[in-house]
Amino acid sequence: MIKKKNHNNQESFINSSRNVRKQRKGIVISDKMNKTIIVSEIKKVKHKYYGKSILKRKKYMVHDEKNISKKGDYVSIMETRPISKNKCWRLVSIL
Repeated sequence: MIKKKNHNNQESFINSSRNVRKQRKGIVISDKMNKTIIVSEIKKVKHKYYGKSILKRKKYMVHDEKNISKKGDYVSIMETRPISKNKCWRLVSIL
């Protein structure tokens, strides 16, 4: 915690920890690029009108610094600063 004085000379406390970042889990569907993998997250959601369960798929380009994950691995990823045009996620662990 950091003490900070505002314009009225009152002290306020600022939490100095990092912001909470989004985390996702998914399966590696491609590892052909250098230091980049593509992770597919599959969610089961209900259709708004009909109520039927539908599988929704979302693909993320993920930064894998050491090229340790392989196709078919179940991984955990975390949001990060933009690394390239399409990459703003990084690999946290292989589950």
